[in-house]
Amino acid sequence: MKRIAPLFALAFASQACAGPKPAAGFEAALPPPPPAPRAADGAIFNAGDGYAALYQGHRAGRVGDPITIVLVERTTTSKAAGSKADKSGGFGVTPPATGPLSFIKPDSLNASGQSSFKGDGTASQSSTLGGEVSVTIVEVRTNGTALVRGEKRMMLSQGQEWIQFSGIVRLADIGPDNRIASTRVADARIEYAGNGPVSRASRQGWLSRFFSAISPF
Repeated sequence: MKRIAPLFALAFASQACAGPKPAAGFEAALPPPPPAPRAADGAIFNAGDGYAALYQGHRAGRVGDPITIVLVERTTTSKAAGSKADKSGGFGVTPPATGPLSFIKPDSLNASGQSSFKGDGTASQSSTLGGEVSVTIVEVRTNGTALVRGEKRMMLSQGQEWIQFSGIVRLADIGPDNRIASTRVADARIEYAGNGPVSRASRQGWLSRFFSAISPF
């Protein structure tokens, strides 16, 4: 009994500490360092001092610029399958009316068999995600696209929640208010998760998972 108690204590501690954690690598990108000051040449205009054309305005387009992603994800899937099979057969032998086998009744040598199978399956799933998360431009590419990445973490009274987002956007799709819908992001990767007492209560316990893994039924 003394040996079993530490094992249960260790399992309980691991279960209490177990839980998802935010993935690393979603920190905000920093803008590149400013260029070295040029020698005084008497000119007033310097394009390296953050110049932006009038038609460009304040739209994000450089590394480190923030962009707001409007999450409008909605997915609905449905699948149904069914099968049915029937099989039957029979045979019969008529014994001779005379001779040593004449005592066998004609119905005694008849046999028949029948099998039937029917299966149905239905699966459906629906998911919706809405909200906003601000990310930063990590890399600007020569074809007019940019890699964006960022996260939002919220520390609540019953645990921690976070949203992590990454993907590729077209700079031309970014609105004048630096907003873009998540449906216009290529290779989008969205993770919404959390930990804490509420998250642990919705997961199966370690002992139940153990017996479910070894159960043959």
